[in-house]
Amino acid sequence: MINYTERLTLLMQDIVTRVDALSFIDMADVLVFARRGRTHAEGAFATCHCLTLPASEPGYYFWRDRDSGRITRRSEWFVTKSPSVSLGGRPIKYMISFALPRFCDQTLGRSRKERFYSAPGQAWMGKLDTVVHELFHIDPNHCGIRRLDRGDGTYATHCHSPRFFEQVAEMVSEYLDTRPDSSAYDFLRCDFETLETRFGGVVGTSFRSFPSYPQRFIERLHVQPACDIDMTGVGVEPLRGGQPQKAFTEDDLHVRHFMREQSKRLIRKGQFRAA
Repeated sequence: MINYTERLTLLMQDIVTRVDALSFIDMADVLVFARRGRTHAEGAFATCHCLTLPASEPGYYFWRDRDSGRITRRSEWFVTKSPSVSLGGRPIKYMISFALPRFCDQTLGRSRKERFYSAPGQAWMGKLDTVVHELFHIDPNHCGIRRLDRGDGTYATHCHSPRFFEQVAEMVSEYLDTRPDSSAYDFLRCDFETLETRFGGVVGTSFRSFPSYPQRFIERLHVQPACDIDMTGVGVEPLRGGQPQKAFTEDDLHVRHFMREQSKRLIRKGQFRAA
Protein backbone atom coordinates (compact mmCIF):
# COMPACT_ATOMS: atom_id res chain seq x y z
CA MET A 1 0.00 0.00 0.00
CA ILE A 2 1.12 3.57 -0.59
CA ASN A 3 2.07 5.51 2.53
CA TYR A 4 0.60 8.83 1.49
CA THR A 5 2.01 10.96 4.31
CA GLU A 6 5.47 9.55 3.68
CA ARG A 7 5.23 10.41 -0.02
CA LEU A 8 4.01 13.91 0.84
CA THR A 9 6.88 14.41 3.28
CA LEU A 10 9.44 13.36 0.66
CA LEU A 11 7.79 15.67 -1.88
CA MET A 12 7.96 18.57 0.57
CA GLN A 13 11.63 17.85 1.20
CA ASP A 14 12.25 18.07 -2.54
CA ILE A 15 10.24 21.30 -2.81
CA VAL A 16 12.10 23.14 -0.04
CA THR A 17 15.45 22.29 -1.62
CA ARG A 18 14.36 23.76 -4.99
CA VAL A 19 12.20 26.79 -4.10
CA ASP A 20 14.16 29.73 -2.70
CA ALA A 21 11.31 31.23 -0.68
CA LEU A 22 10.87 27.94 1.21
CA SER A 23 14.53 27.02 1.59
CA PHE A 24 14.58 28.03 5.27
CA ILE A 25 12.30 25.10 6.14
CA ASP A 26 13.90 22.05 7.74
CA MET A 27 11.47 19.19 7.26
CA ALA A 28 12.78 17.62 10.48
CA ASP A 29 10.82 20.42 12.19
CA VAL A 30 7.59 19.45 10.40
CA LEU A 31 5.30 16.49 11.00
CA VAL A 32 2.95 15.45 8.19
CA PHE A 33 -0.10 13.47 9.29
CA ALA A 34 -3.45 12.36 7.87
CA ARG A 35 -6.93 13.25 9.07
CA ARG A 36 -10.30 11.96 7.95
CA GLY A 37 -12.01 14.05 5.28
CA ARG A 38 -14.82 12.83 3.04
CA THR A 39 -14.51 13.74 -0.63
CA HIS A 40 -17.83 15.54 -1.03
CA ALA A 41 -17.94 17.16 2.41
CA GLU A 42 -17.05 20.77 3.09
CA GLY A 43 -13.68 21.46 4.63
CA ALA A 44 -10.04 22.17 3.99
CA PHE A 45 -7.89 19.82 1.92
CA ALA A 46 -4.93 20.45 4.23
CA THR A 47 -4.04 22.60 7.23
CA CYS A 48 -0.84 24.02 8.70
CA HIS A 49 -0.74 23.80 12.51
CA CYS A 50 1.80 25.89 14.47
CA LEU A 51 3.21 24.48 17.73
CA THR A 52 5.49 27.41 18.57
CA LEU A 53 2.87 29.92 19.66
CA PRO A 54 3.44 31.17 23.24
CA ALA A 55 0.84 30.93 25.98
CA SER A 56 -1.95 33.46 25.70
CA GLU A 57 -2.57 36.30 28.09
CA PRO A 58 -4.76 35.24 31.05
CA GLY A 59 -8.48 35.54 30.44
CA TYR A 60 -11.90 34.20 31.36
CA TYR A 61 -15.25 33.49 29.76
CA PHE A 62 -18.26 35.51 30.87
CA TRP A 63 -22.01 35.53 30.40
CA ARG A 64 -24.21 38.65 30.17
CA ASP A 65 -27.87 39.15 30.89
CA ARG A 66 -29.53 39.57 27.52
CA ASP A 67 -31.73 42.49 28.64
CA SER A 68 -29.51 44.48 31.00
CA GLY A 69 -26.12 43.59 29.51
CA ARG A 70 -24.79 43.01 33.03
CA ILE A 71 -22.24 40.22 33.54
CA THR A 72 -23.94 37.49 35.55
CA ARG A 73 -21.32 34.72 35.55
CA ARG A 74 -17.71 34.21 34.60
CA SER A 75 -15.31 31.32 34.40
CA GLU A 76 -12.11 30.87 36.34
CA TRP A 77 -9.02 32.55 34.86
CA PHE A 78 -7.09 30.49 32.32
CA VAL A 79 -4.47 30.64 29.59
CA THR A 80 -4.33 28.72 26.31
CA LYS A 81 -1.16 26.83 25.43
CA SER A 82 0.25 24.82 22.54
CA PRO A 83 1.00 21.13 23.12
CA SER A 84 4.51 19.83 22.61
CA VAL A 85 5.21 17.23 19.92
CA SER A 86 8.63 15.61 19.62
CA LEU A 87 10.07 12.82 17.53
CA GLY A 88 13.21 11.09 18.72
CA GLY A 89 13.61 13.84 21.31
CA ARG A 90 13.52 16.63 18.68
CA PRO A 91 10.72 19.19 19.10
CA ILE A 92 8.34 19.60 16.16
CA LYS A 93 7.56 23.23 15.26
CA TYR A 94 4.79 22.74 12.72
CA MET A 95 2.40 20.01 11.66
CA ILE A 96 0.69 19.80 8.28
CA SER A 97 -2.40 17.63 8.09
CA PHE A 98 -4.03 16.27 4.93
CA ALA A 99 -7.67 15.21 4.78
CA LEU A 100 -8.06 11.79 3.16
CA PRO A 101 -9.61 10.97 0.75
CA ARG A 102 -10.67 14.62 0.19
CA PHE A 103 -7.18 15.85 -0.71
CA CYS A 104 -6.71 13.07 -3.29
CA ASP A 105 -10.01 13.89 -5.01
CA GLN A 106 -9.82 17.68 -5.03
CA THR A 107 -10.74 19.52 -8.23
CA LEU A 108 -9.98 23.02 -9.45
CA GLY A 109 -13.53 23.97 -10.39
CA ARG A 110 -14.66 27.23 -8.73
CA SER A 111 -11.49 27.41 -6.65
CA ARG A 112 -9.41 30.59 -6.26
CA LYS A 113 -6.44 28.86 -7.90
CA GLU A 114 -8.31 27.56 -10.94
CA ARG A 115 -7.06 30.40 -13.18
CA PHE A 116 -3.43 29.35 -12.65
CA TYR A 117 -3.89 25.74 -13.82
CA SER A 118 -6.53 25.89 -16.52
CA ALA A 119 -4.56 24.14 -19.27
CA PRO A 120 -5.63 20.59 -20.23
CA GLY A 121 -4.02 17.96 -18.02
CA GLN A 122 -3.08 20.40 -15.26
CA ALA A 123 -5.87 19.57 -12.80
CA TRP A 124 -3.54 17.45 -10.65
CA MET A 125 -1.36 20.52 -10.10
CA GLY A 126 -4.05 21.83 -7.79
CA LYS A 127 -2.78 19.25 -5.28
CA LEU A 128 0.81 20.38 -5.75
CA ASP A 129 -0.44 23.93 -5.22
CA THR A 130 -2.04 22.84 -1.93
CA VAL A 131 1.23 21.29 -0.74
CA VAL A 132 3.19 24.48 -1.51
CA HIS A 133 0.36 26.55 -0.03
CA GLU A 134 0.71 24.86 3.37
CA LEU A 135 4.51 25.12 3.34
CA PHE A 136 4.18 28.83 2.58
CA HIS A 137 2.21 29.28 5.81
CA ILE A 138 5.31 28.39 7.84
CA ASP A 139 6.83 31.56 9.23
CA PRO A 140 10.58 32.04 8.66
CA ASN A 141 10.95 33.03 12.32
CA HIS A 142 8.84 30.07 13.53
CA CYS A 143 6.63 32.47 15.50
CA GLY A 144 3.27 31.38 14.15
CA ILE A 145 1.53 31.33 10.79
CA ARG A 146 3.27 33.58 8.25
CA ARG A 147 1.99 37.14 8.23
CA LEU A 148 1.51 38.52 4.75
CA ASP A 149 2.52 41.95 3.56
CA ARG A 150 0.30 44.37 1.69
CA GLY A 151 1.65 46.42 -1.15
CA ASP A 152 2.21 49.36 1.23
CA GLY A 153 4.40 47.29 3.56
CA THR A 154 1.80 46.79 6.30
CA TYR A 155 0.52 43.38 7.34
CA ALA A 156 -2.64 41.97 5.79
CA THR A 157 -5.40 40.91 8.17
CA HIS A 158 -6.14 37.73 6.20
CA CYS A 159 -3.84 34.78 5.51
CA HIS A 160 -5.20 34.26 2.00
CA SER A 161 -4.95 37.45 0.01
CA PRO A 162 -5.14 37.38 -3.81
CA ARG A 163 -1.38 37.95 -3.86
CA PHE A 164 -0.91 34.88 -1.64
CA PHE A 165 -2.44 32.62 -4.29
CA GLU A 166 -0.32 34.24 -6.98
CA GLN A 167 2.85 33.67 -4.95
CA VAL A 168 1.98 30.02 -4.39
CA ALA A 169 1.40 29.50 -8.13
CA GLU A 170 4.74 31.18 -8.84
CA MET A 171 6.48 28.79 -6.45
CA VAL A 172 4.78 25.80 -8.08
CA SER A 173 6.16 26.97 -11.43
CA GLU A 174 9.58 27.58 -9.92
CA TYR A 175 9.63 24.05 -8.54
CA LEU A 176 8.63 22.43 -11.82
CA ASP A 177 11.08 24.60 -13.77
CA THR A 178 13.92 22.95 -11.85
CA ARG A 179 12.93 19.69 -13.58
CA PRO A 180 12.52 17.49 -10.49
CA ASP A 181 12.27 13.73 -10.92
CA SER A 182 8.63 13.09 -11.77
CA SER A 183 8.58 10.18 -9.31
CA ALA A 184 8.54 12.80 -6.54
CA TYR A 185 5.08 14.05 -7.49
CA ASP A 186 3.51 11.55 -9.90
CA PHE A 187 1.34 10.10 -7.12
CA LEU A 188 -0.56 13.40 -7.10
CA ARG A 189 -1.92 12.61 -10.57
CA CYS A 190 -4.03 9.80 -9.07
CA ASP A 191 -7.40 10.23 -7.40
CA PHE A 192 -8.22 8.09 -4.38
CA GLU A 193 -9.85 5.28 -6.35
CA THR A 194 -6.87 5.04 -8.69
CA LEU A 195 -4.48 4.92 -5.73
CA GLU A 196 -6.44 2.07 -4.17
CA THR A 197 -6.41 0.13 -7.45
CA ARG A 198 -2.74 0.73 -8.21
CA PHE A 199 -1.29 0.22 -4.73
CA GLY A 200 -3.91 -1.92 -3.01
CA GLY A 201 -4.69 0.73 -0.43
CA VAL A 202 -3.78 4.11 1.04
CA VAL A 203 -2.19 4.43 4.48
CA GLY A 204 -0.83 7.38 6.41
CA THR A 205 0.58 8.46 9.74
CA SER A 206 -2.06 9.59 12.24
CA PHE A 207 -2.31 10.10 15.97
CA ARG A 208 -3.51 7.08 17.95
CA SER A 209 -6.16 9.34 19.51
CA PHE A 210 -7.70 9.55 15.99
CA PRO A 211 -9.72 11.48 14.96
CA SER A 212 -8.30 13.97 17.48
CA TYR A 213 -4.76 15.36 17.27
CA PRO A 214 -2.63 17.87 19.24
CA GLN A 215 -4.36 21.23 19.53
CA ARG A 216 -4.24 24.33 21.72
CA PHE A 217 -5.65 23.63 25.16
CA ILE A 218 -6.96 25.58 28.14
CA GLU A 219 -5.06 25.53 31.44
CA ARG A 220 -6.52 26.94 34.67
CA LEU A 221 -4.33 29.46 36.48
CA HIS A 222 -3.25 28.08 39.85
CA VAL A 223 -3.34 31.59 41.31
CA GLN A 224 -6.59 33.27 40.38
CA PRO A 225 -6.08 37.04 39.99
CA ALA A 226 -8.59 39.69 40.94
CA CYS A 227 -10.76 41.04 38.13
CA ASP A 228 -10.03 44.53 36.84
CA ILE A 229 -13.71 45.49 36.95
CA ASP A 230 -16.32 45.24 39.68
CA MET A 231 -17.56 41.64 39.80
CA THR A 232 -19.59 41.93 42.98
CA GLY A 233 -22.30 39.28 43.02
CA VAL A 234 -20.99 37.59 39.87
CA GLY A 235 -20.79 33.81 40.16
CA VAL A 236 -17.58 32.00 39.21
CA GLU A 237 -17.96 28.80 37.19
CA PRO A 238 -15.17 26.20 37.44
CA LEU A 239 -13.55 25.21 34.17
CA ARG A 240 -14.88 21.88 33.04
CA GLY A 241 -13.44 19.04 31.03
CA GLY A 242 -10.75 16.48 31.62
CA GLN A 243 -7.02 17.06 31.59
CA PRO A 244 -5.87 17.39 27.97
CA GLN A 245 -2.77 15.60 26.76
CA LYS A 246 -0.02 18.20 26.66
CA ALA A 247 2.96 16.25 25.27
CA PHE A 248 3.15 13.84 22.34
CA THR A 249 5.96 11.64 21.02
CA GLU A 250 6.43 8.98 18.33
CA ASP A 251 4.62 6.57 20.67
CA ASP A 252 1.44 8.56 20.04
CA LEU A 253 1.59 7.88 16.29
CA HIS A 254 0.38 4.94 14.26
CA VAL A 255 -0.19 4.06 10.63
CA ARG A 256 -3.82 4.09 9.53
CA HIS A 257 -5.49 2.54 6.49
CA PHE A 258 -7.81 5.08 4.85
CA MET A 259 -10.76 3.87 2.81
CA ARG A 260 -13.56 5.65 1.03
CA GLU A 261 -16.02 5.58 3.94
CA GLN A 262 -13.91 4.59 6.93
CA SER A 263 -10.39 4.02 8.25
CA LYS A 264 -8.71 1.57 10.57
CA ARG A 265 -5.50 1.41 12.57
CA LEU A 266 -2.76 -0.83 11.20
CA ILE A 267 0.01 -0.32 13.75
CA ARG A 268 -0.77 0.40 17.35
CA LYS A 269 2.14 2.70 18.31
CA GLY A 270 5.85 3.35 18.05
CA GLN A 271 6.02 2.85 14.30
CA PHE A 272 6.55 6.32 12.87
CA ARG A 273 6.81 5.80 9.12
CA ALA A 274 6.62 9.32 7.67
CA ALA A 275 10.18 10.51 7.01
